[in-house]
Formats: sequence, C-alpha cells, structure tokens
Amino acid sequence: MIEITPAVRVDESELQFEYIRASGPGGQNVNKVATAVQLRFDARNSLSLEPDIKDRLTILAGNHMTEDGVLIITAKRFRTQDQNRLDAVQRFTHLVEAALKKPKIRKATHPGVSAKAARLFQKKRRAEVKKLRSYHPEDWE
Repeated sequence: MIEITPAVRVDESELQFEYIRASGPGGQNVNKVATAVQLRFDARNSLSLEPDIKDRLTILAGNHMTEDGVLIITAKRFRTQDQNRLDAVQRFTHLVEAALKKPKIRKATHPGVSAKAARLFQKKRRAEVKKLRSYHPEDWE
C-alpha cells in the first residue's frame, strides 16, 4: 500500500511498472540496460480513489493521461532502476496529493458604494480636463 494521506491509500497492485532503455547519462551501459521506468496507473478503473479525485487527477495529469484513463509517468533521471522506480512513485504520490486538494470556489463580488462614487468622480474630473483642451474658434472671436 502506498499511503498518500492517512485517509487515501493506493494499492501497489494497481501500479504497473515497465522498464525501458533510457537516454541520457550512463555511458555504454545506456544501450544495454533498461533503467528507465514507466509507471502506469489505471485511474479510471481504480478502486482506491473517489470519482471527484479521479476527475481532478485527469485534469492535472494533462498529456500524461491516455484517453483510456491510464496515467503514465516516465522516470529516467537516474542511472539505476531502483532510483527511477522510487522517483516515479514519488511523482505519482505528489500528483495524487495535488488532486486531493479541492479548488476554492470563487465568490462573485461587487464594488462598494464608495468605490463606485470615487470612480465616477475621477471620470468626471478627467472629462473636465479634456473638455478644457478642446479648441472652438467661435469662442475666440
């Protein structure tokens, strides 16, 4: 069990790990050994997460989520499988933690009476200044 919070746990059997060859550091070893890790998590069919969490996870995952609802995280930062596997699991837990947070609902607000009055006062003052700049030849004759 991977504990994300005391209330939310994901069973490790829901995570699938696939080891692939990685680009990057490793010298000649990079051509021979599959050190990169692909973590796959079927979010849509998961029993560990509630539907609202799944929806937020889908939005947060973006391009890492397939059309079938499978989350794919590729870790290839390190030279060993174990470190990359740990990195993938940590990235997965951080993503699920972020999905647990409910977004704040925006409350519509209105400007106060004094704010409206101040805005109209400034508007009238600006209009007066611009009116004084205008040139009317008939006024000069």
